[in-house]
Amino acid sequence: MKIGWIGCGTHAGEMLLPQLARLGVKIAALADVNAERLATIAGRHGVAATDCHSDATALIARKDIDAVGMAIGPKQHLELGIAALERGLPVFMEKPPGANAADARKLEAASAKSGKPLVLGFMKRYSTANRIALNIVRGGEFGAPASFLGEYMTAPTYFKGDPDYTGFYLHHCVHYMDLVPRLMGKPVELFARRHELAPGKLLLHVDFRFAGGGLATLVMGTNQSRATPMEWWQVMGDHRRVEVRNVHEVRYFRAPKFKVDDLAATLSDDVDTLVWEPNLTVAANEDHKGYHALLGDFVARVEGRPSTAPEIGDGVAAMAVLDAMIASADSGRAIRLD
Repeated sequence: MKIGWIGCGTHAGEMLLPQLARLGVKIAALADVNAERLATIAGRHGVAATDCHSDATALIARKDIDAVGMAIGPKQHLELGIAALERGLPVFMEKPPGANAADARKLEAASAKSGKPLVLGFMKRYSTANRIALNIVRGGEFGAPASFLGEYMTAPTYFKGDPDYTGFYLHHCVHYMDLVPRLMGKPVELFARRHELAPGKLLLHVDFRFAGGGLATLVMGTNQSRATPMEWWQVMGDHRRVEVRNVHEVRYFRAPKFKVDDLAATLSDDVDTLVWEPNLTVAANEDHKGYHALLGDFVARVEGRPSTAPEIGDGVAAMAVLDAMIASADSGRAIRLD
């Protein structure tokens, strides 16, 4: 499979392209408006100068690629995503799929018209710890998910170029607009409260109510250091709860008996707490953040193999929740989600 890639920034260069290269895919062409950045990434992946483009539309027009990947900005995702689909090419697109749900719906229509998939970069679904926890929540013994509590923070310097927090909403918050409904079900109401500590330092508390009756509180913000663990979430079921810390540790709490008066007490596979974390010293796939698995599912989708990759319909749903979150924070009132 030969892929043309648009956007050679830090995220693509450090997170996406290295994992794509491990999947037996040939990176056949690259495009970026920054010549130095383009040359650096081309050198890493053995892409000839003649296959490097300053104009992304020239890459899309090539006849020797099987798919297009892109990690650029919301406006470019919309325009170039539609152009690639109209050209008849499957697309991998980092989130967000446009600037809002209306943009995402345009991409959805273009994907449907072309008959080609548009796969989105919702890698939180593929984080090893998140997948383990999601399988527990969906397992029969857990019961209906009753509540979600979570934090997903970042630092003011990360989005310092967006004083209106647009980048924070579209590139950070959107992840959990996809993940929380996957854990809890369809959201029917959302209420977001906003507290700006200082310019560039925003704190959001987002409350959800779900069709099944469950509740969620999600804290997001730009007022923590990225050098510390910044992500934690927990879902409660019936006498059970599962939590994920820092994208790599899973704890599954169940309903054990008290052990203090039992001199023969030991640990039970059936009821005691289970803990999982990866062995990061092993010489194996260590991409527990999820990019490798996500891109592998994209390749499988393009090649016609079984795949559960998130597609543009999932992006429409996540962007609709994100739009509601922003509207609620702006208005100070709850928003119904139909």
